[in-house]
Parts: sequence; C-alpha cells; structure tokens
Amino acid sequence: MKFLDLAKVYIRSGGGGTGAISFRREKYIEYGGPDGGDGGRGGDVWVEAVDGLNTLIDFRYQQHFFAKSGQHGMGKQRTGKDGTGVTLRVPVGTEILEEDEETVIADMTEIGQRVLLAKGGNGGFGNLHFKSATNQAPRRANPGQPGVERTIWLRLKLIADAGLLGLPNAGKSTFLAATSNARPKIADYPFTTLHPNLGVVGVDGTEFVMADIPGLIEGAHEGRGIGDRFLGHVERCAVLLHLVDGTAEDVVADYRTILTELQAYGGALATKPRVTALNKIDALDEQERAEKAAALQAASGFPVLQLSGVSGEGVQDVLRAVRRRIDGARQAEEATDREDTSWQP
Repeated sequence: MKFLDLAKVYIRSGGGGTGAISFRREKYIEYGGPDGGDGGRGGDVWVEAVDGLNTLIDFRYQQHFFAKSGQHGMGKQRTGKDGTGVTLRVPVGTEILEEDEETVIADMTEIGQRVLLAKGGNGGFGNLHFKSATNQAPRRANPGQPGVERTIWLRLKLIADAGLLGLPNAGKSTFLAATSNARPKIADYPFTTLHPNLGVVGVDGTEFVMADIPGLIEGAHEGRGIGDRFLGHVERCAVLLHLVDGTAEDVVADYRTILTELQAYGGALATKPRVTALNKIDALDEQERAEKAAALQAASGFPVLQLSGVSGEGVQDVLRAVRRRIDGARQAEEATDREDTSWQP
C-alpha cells in the first residue's frame, strides 16, 4: 500500500426535501382539509478516526463525498424519508483543514472520534403545518434548506512515541529494521527512504512505536529535499532520537544542520526531548569513537550514546534511554493535564 499523507476532498451534505401541498379528498368526507407532509432532512457528512489505517491513499481514488438529499413530502400527512449521510474514515492522527490549508477544523487523535463536517439541510414544511383557524386551506409549502458544500484538506500526522531524525544515510532505516518489525528500504545512497515508516520496538519487556522519516538536508525548511514534507509526522512524538553518522568528516556540523532545520521549522520540535547517538561506530576505531563522541557532547551539552545498527553494539542502551525519555515525557503531559482539569475559574 502506498503512503499518502495529504489529500484534497470535496464534500456536500444533502439538501432538505420540499414540503407537499395536498388536500384530503375522500368520498363522504366534506372539507377534508390540508394533509401535505414535511420534506425529509438531508444527510450529514461526518469524519471518523478508525483503527487499522496509516495512510490516506483511499482519498486519491475518491475525492468527492456527497450525502443524499431528503425525500419530498407527500400527501396523507406523509413525511419524506431522510437522506443518507456519508462518513469519511481516516487514520488516527489526521487533521481536517479548511481550503486554505491553515485553518484546522478538527484533529482526529482518538479511535472512534467523530466530527460533523457538513450538516444536512432541514426539510420544508408541508401545507398541513400552516393550517390555522383563519387559514383552513393553505396553499403554501416551504422548500427544503440546501446542503452545505465545501472543500477540505486531510493531512496525516502519524502518532508515534519516538521519531528518528538525521541526515540522509545516517543509518535511520537500518536502526529501525534492526530494532523492530519494520522493513524499510536500505541502500548505500541518500534518500532511500521516500516516505515515513513505523515500527514497534521492544526493550526490557515493553514496547513503543518509532517513526522513521526521510532524511533532512541543509535548507530543508526552504523546500530543499523531501524531509521537510514529513516533519509533521514527528510533531506528535514524545521523544526524538537524533542519529549522527559517525563516518562523517564533521559530526558537529551534521548535528547542527539538523538542529537548525528543527528551529527553522518552528513549533515545538526544537524543544522536544532528544536523545543524541553516534551511529556506525563499527566503522570507527576506539580513538575516533571517543573523539567524535566528545565533540558531539560538547556541541549538544548532553550525553551522547554510541551504537551500530549493523553490529547491534549499543543498540539496547539507546533503546533504554529512549524508553526512559518517553516515560518522562508522558508523565509530564499527564501532570499538565491534571493541573488543567483541576483548575476551576
């Protein structure tokens, strides 16, 4: 299945049915009076977050979602049938945006969450509704309300516990393949990863979800490369794992390139908890490892772990560090939520 994280769709709710103008005409019944029924209500357009989806590829093949209009009212006081609604089923983590691609209508973050996107029009009143003591034979009925038509964007931001960051060929895909059940493409040239990958990582009897996005390059926030298109997928991550290629000539410059792009992207990416690790140490001798790790630690101001996704050296230590940071970040979020709910104006 192909990965698609942005889709444009057109939706329209159903219009209400027109009320009926009808009079009761039966033998031996004098002055039967009006009996026109009301029109049926138009169908609504909903969006629902469902389990089992991780792409918006279905919306590439179907972009129009139109609900049915309500049936017209009929004689003998019969109300028209309501129109059938439609539901857009999207993966958890999908944002619903206005046509300007900036205004957020809804953020689908939980399974089963439903949001009304376009309400169906009400049905019109039949002439029975207008009967009164002074107007016993009304010859008027209301038309139904029209449906709502709008253009929206669906933008998927994958929900993962940890996100992998790094320059192209930093070893992110190799690390994900070595630690999870994911099977991303791995090759010895840049930009082998063209779309995000998710993997379930296990360590010490616990599991968490890790996301691998295409590599960033200098100037990514200005549109260079492809990694900036997918930075939104790590916005929801609790922790970022920054892998630095140990075989690079200047590991500090590589580290600062990624940090600069995070800061230029904006939001909370630059301030998210991070674990920095020197990768591909299997290709370095002891002296090179120590020198590059010390340089990275001086540049970042935090401890730097060492690992090799190929040989497996240091991988478990990195996973344990990421797991601890995830737990700490989640506990901080829960504490903040408790404070928000306990406060009363």
